[in-house]
Amino acid sequence: MSKIQKAACIGGGVIGGAWAARFVLAGIDTAMFDPHPEAERIVGEVMANAERAYGLLTMAPLPKKGRLTFVKTIEEAVEGADWIQESVPERIELKRNVITQIDAAADPEALIGSSTSGIMPTELQRDMRHPERMFVAHPYNPVYLLPLAELVGGEKTAPATLEEAKARLAPIGMKGVILKKEIEAFVGDRLLEAVWREGLWLIKDDICDTETLDDVIRYSFGMRWAQMGMFETYRIAGGEAGMRHFIAQFGPCLSWPWTKLMDVVDLDDALVDKIASQSDAQSGAYGFRELERIRDENLVGIMQTLKGSNGGEGWGAGKLLSEFEKHLWANAPKPDARPGKEPLKLLDVKVNPSWVDYNGHMTEFRYNQCFADSADALLRLIGVDMDYVAAGHSYYTVEAHNQWLDEAKLGDALEVTGQILPSDGKKIHTFMWLRRASDGALLATCEHLMLHVSSREGKVVPPLPEVLAKFRPLADAHAGLAPPENAGRVVGQKKV
Repeated sequence: MSKIQKAACIGGGVIGGAWAARFVLAGIDTAMFDPHPEAERIVGEVMANAERAYGLLTMAPLPKKGRLTFVKTIEEAVEGADWIQESVPERIELKRNVITQIDAAADPEALIGSSTSGIMPTELQRDMRHPERMFVAHPYNPVYLLPLAELVGGEKTAPATLEEAKARLAPIGMKGVILKKEIEAFVGDRLLEAVWREGLWLIKDDICDTETLDDVIRYSFGMRWAQMGMFETYRIAGGEAGMRHFIAQFGPCLSWPWTKLMDVVDLDDALVDKIASQSDAQSGAYGFRELERIRDENLVGIMQTLKGSNGGEGWGAGKLLSEFEKHLWANAPKPDARPGKEPLKLLDVKVNPSWVDYNGHMTEFRYNQCFADSADALLRLIGVDMDYVAAGHSYYTVEAHNQWLDEAKLGDALEVTGQILPSDGKKIHTFMWLRRASDGALLATCEHLMLHVSSREGKVVPPLPEVLAKFRPLADAHAGLAPPENAGRVVGQKKV
């Protein structure tokens, strides 16, 4: 799979800073050029929010963070970079000038993407020496969480450039969609402009205020769009007859004078004041960065919910998140299985928004998930990976006993350690402790029993020799440890 080796970000505002966060958290060294005197502070705040969001988003092991370096010139930024992302203000002459400077200084093989929201790439690549490697990579805010980038080529963009860009985005958890033709504002912003324009009219004509309009979106079709888009949603609305029936039923209303999509609203001072005052009343109690954090938590929760939909295969952004996590696991450093006479460190994780119940605490089954993921970590230590399972071998949980001892709350960092109890490899018997990392408080314990099975034979069998060879030294090292205090407990047994 093609990978970005070094990135450069030209422009460090909301979008440029978030691009940098996406690259750095994917383990990519990134150079940043932005002449703004507070660029380092601004990008630093974006990076902090991104790291917080990733801590909530996934338990998969992220790669070692890339280095973020602020430099003084465009030439210094692009040196050695194979992906260069331009994110300067949306003025065509400025963007064209910056891209031409990038082109003159960069490696001729480097990809050059523009974050423009609507300028056609043909206009931007006009003065380039190597226009074949320049394209639009239009992301959505926050770039570090929302995975889409619209990839749009100009008249001189090589088709292979767009395919290569799409391939390089995949390992950093992004989905590149290649548009067949260039057009102002591309696809996403054209749709957004249509809704935005109609929304402005609804406010101007006093049909509703900004909060009501946002409520209409987020409590109805916004949720449908988040997981199934527009056309698939309408296919369902057509019933068993599908899209043809839906169009036949609702197509004629397109000619009715319902909307003002072709009429441009006059954004005079009175309307701007109305919108601004309603917006302040709606969410002015929150600071800018606080709103960003709330937004990020909500997006994380949505993506994790979608990851578990469709029978666990995921749907939409959730499926993409699942694929990204598989990539992270596949590229994670191999665990150190050297035996030691102390419990094994099996899991580090943070309590994310989707794990919290109506009491504000981590819900019961997430404790189970922590222990299940810890059992998986132990299996990876002894070589039971996806290839081993695909070959027809695995361990199945057959019995477990949990104790819930204390509460975990949103954002808490948790860790799980485990001790191997007397086991022969065909049977793996463990005892695990879940603790809060900040103060070491014991939150839960789990005594856990797994049996090795052959999925082809449908019965319990010894593990393959290479797995047993890794397991035995660990089990032997733990054989001299004192039995855990609560090992062997049963439900209802009085505490000692």
